[in-house]
Amino acid sequence: MKIRPFAVEEWMNAYETGARCNIAETCVDSISVDELFRLCGEDSDAFWKRFSARRLTYGDIEGAPAFREGICRLYKTLKPEEVVTTHGAAGANHHVFYSLVEPSDRVISIMPTYQQLYSIPESYGAEVRLLNLTPENGYLPALEQLRELAVPGTKLICINNPNNPTGALMSTELLREIVEIAKSVDAYVLCDEVYRHLTQEDVWCESIVDLYKKGISVGSMSKVFSLAGLRLGWIATHDEALRKAILSHRDYNHISCGMFDEALAAVALLHSDVILERNRGIVRENLAVLDAWVQSEPRIRYQKPQAGTTALVYYDYAPDSYTFCTRMYHETGAFVTPGDCFEQPKSMRIGYASDVQTLKDGLAAISAFLRILEREERA
Repeated sequence: MKIRPFAVEEWMNAYETGARCNIAETCVDSISVDELFRLCGEDSDAFWKRFSARRLTYGDIEGAPAFREGICRLYKTLKPEEVVTTHGAAGANHHVFYSLVEPSDRVISIMPTYQQLYSIPESYGAEVRLLNLTPENGYLPALEQLRELAVPGTKLICINNPNNPTGALMSTELLREIVEIAKSVDAYVLCDEVYRHLTQEDVWCESIVDLYKKGISVGSMSKVFSLAGLRLGWIATHDEALRKAILSHRDYNHISCGMFDEALAAVALLHSDVILERNRGIVRENLAVLDAWVQSEPRIRYQKPQAGTTALVYYDYAPDSYTFCTRMYHETGAFVTPGDCFEQPKSMRIGYASDVQTLKDGLAAISAFLRILEREERA
């Protein structure tokens, strides 16, 4: 099986470790285990005593009950037995495609989005059709175009809400329209929801699984809960046949998640309101900083994100995005992600969920690089 190189992950692998001003990171400012217990008001000594006495077996094969119950509190209609735990959201997306998509199946995916949503089904021999999101439409799916693409026999529609890299957020009404299109051809809808709940306003962020029996929600502990090191994600669906297929395929390459990881995740989800309050505060403060910076740079533009942790920022300078971002990294220390990783030329993805000083330093470094480019233009 051949698959395209995973552009954004290869970029991060090559440069993230040595970054001086890392504003490519997409997780909300990560927390330590000690910070987790302090935030949640839990007794860490009691936790360690209980856990240290446990034998390190494979644990709960389908996921620790407390972890799955915690996941369900993030939804309106989900039951623990409708959750499949995975190694991160990356593992979750892969399991869905591995279990559902066959050669020649029609799969529709939005673009730009996380590359898994189109490159994995393409590698399985699916007929992948792309629905291009545009700034003119607020980076939201155009329903007429989706209706044209969703012909009878369509197996799966892939969306991402909130969107990575643009931060666009689909309303409940728009999601319902997408569900009606999917119903008309009896298609599944996979919604990568790893940034769900990180809204700029105090509104409920709807999940596809609460709107559609054949909806598939993918989430994780990484972006929203600042616990990427646990490498935990999940698939949520009311479709029992799909869940059984996923569990069957999961036996071949997964078996179970780590007992320790799930125990910590259960603590975080028991106090999800506390962590979400912290993390929404970070993204709201930091987006204001990013927005002020964009307004201060005349040759920079973007659609202001509504949710999530990322913004797709366009620039009016000569270099292509790989050259732009590589030079900037080496000359100023600013680390962002080239827009070409998402097939969006002359742009960069900025992650604005770090600590605020890192964000300010990174934006100042970008501005310094822009001044370098302007001097070169005048030379």
